[in-house]
Amino acid sequence: MKARPLTTGEMAHYCHVTYRTVLKWIEDGKLKAYRTPGKHSRVAAEEFVRFLRDYQMPIPEEFRSLAESKKILVVDDDKNMIKSLQRLLKNAGYNEIEAAFDGFEAGRKFFEFEPHLVLLDIRMPGIDGYHVVEHIKKSPHGHLAKIIAISAFFEEDKKAALFKQGVNFCFDKPFDPKDLVEKVKSLLGD
Repeated sequence: MKARPLTTGEMAHYCHVTYRTVLKWIEDGKLKAYRTPGKHSRVAAEEFVRFLRDYQMPIPEEFRSLAESKKILVVDDDKNMIKSLQRLLKNAGYNEIEAAFDGFEAGRKFFEFEPHLVLLDIRMPGIDGYHVVEHIKKSPHGHLAKIIAISAFFEEDKKAALFKQGVNFCFDKPFDPKDLVEKVKSLLGD
């Protein structure tokens, strides 16, 4: 759900406070707002939900779908790559991100964390990405998870095999970060 921006009056109504209180939250930097050409404050619905969650306030029913954050598991044996992907995803608004540094840990974290999407390096020592995909797709909720495979050494027949296993998209390293974020958002319905 991509909701329209909210007025101070609407937010005051939802929070059972005065609009002046909402203006004070904005002024104090607790709630990020922008100004219209007519000098009125507006807050994106996603920002309003973040504010409610941060201050442990009840989230109105019509905003519940925005409150359900998407979980992402990043799997790569290169710690710098994981840090880069985590930073990229956080900047794109994703906050529930777990990391796994090998195929074995990826399987364990997938089972415990139950991510909506997995960013998966294919070439890893030990259990490689091909086996991780196989494990994910055989797990009870694996059919629900989206998978983006990433590798510096993709061969076309290997990509075809991954798609057959249930991978949603393949990125060759190096990739354009903007393209990756767009694909993540597309797969997660954001």
